[in-house]
Amino acid sequence: MNAYLLFKSIHLIAVISWMAGLLYLPRIFVYHSEAVEKNKSEDLTSTFKIMEKRLFIYIMNPAMIASWIFGGLLIHAIGIDNLSSLWLQTFPKTFHFALHIHLSV
Repeated sequence: MNAYLLFKSIHLIAVISWMAGLLYLPRIFVYHSEAVEKNKSEDLTSTFKIMEKRLFIYIMNPAMIASWIFGGLLIHAIGIDNLSSLWLQTFPKTFHFALHIHLSV
């Protein structure tokens, strides 16, 4: 199999996983804060804490790292001189923004 296609597939899966986590984590925060405000059981609030931690540590962080690694491998595979395309110049800026959001959570 072509290494470029393998890197591209893994990169795509990692990016989708990372973005799904970025979209789902705030929803868990909302559920958690609603449970605290409404004085729900301690089991429910501890469940939300566990869910937040597991999503962030076990899904989002590895997906973020994999997307950066395989994105770098893709850039290396196509060659740095092919970065003259406009979308290849703006795409890393988009991921820098996503990384900023990820680390600010």
